Amino acid sequence: MTTTDAVAELERIGIVPVVVLDDAHHGAALAEALLAGGIGCAEFTLRTPAGLGALREAAQVEGFLAGAGTVLDAAQVDAVAEAGAGFLVSPGFSPAVDGRARARGIAAVPGIATATELQRAREGGHTHVKLFPAGTFGGPAYVDALAGPFPDMRILPSGGVSAQNAAAYLERTTVFAVSGSWMVPRAAIAAGDFAAIRKLARACRELHDQARSSA
Repeated sequence: MTTTDAVAELERIGIVPVVVLDDAHHGAALAEALLAGGIGCAEFTLRTPAGLGALREAAQVEGFLAGAGTVLDAAQVDAVAEAGAGFLVSPGFSPAVDGRARARGIAAVPGIATATELQRAREGGHTHVKLFPAGTFGGPAYVDALAGPFPDMRILPSGGVSAQNAAAYLERTTVFAVSGSWMVPRAAIAAGDFAAIRKLARACRELHDQARSSA
């Protein structure tokens, strides 16, 4: 899958679960549960030692786009590339991360919080960025404010996005997907309750489809 294809797939799915887990062996089962619930991707964060191993397991699940999150430096880009990541997400914009991701052929979605950072990412050739933390900076209204001067940019809100406000983001054409963790609770993963995750994913898929149809 090319970097363009990976971004297009994220946009098609429209939901990017943010996964924090403590056992790498849960990666494949989690991916299968999300896929069964209608969500064919996830961002496995590197916030715990198990993140990289879980990413490697999930990347083996056919039809699932496994990505890496909280990628902060070039060395981590190499690590997630070798683990099979199809995309990576960062909380901010790093030229070092960006350059290494291009060299490794991995789609990168850099994080931005301000108009200055968004313009910098745009100058770096990006069309799709992560807005983090979206809730702290004003939520859907802030997305609208950024869309004015940057109508060609597409945003992935993350941070403070929930089942209660996701629809408000998804109703905006500027938003190419939403990012959150409510459909992948850490406790449920630790307990191996993948039936619950499948159910949450299905509800999330229905929420997404309804919001997009009314946009």
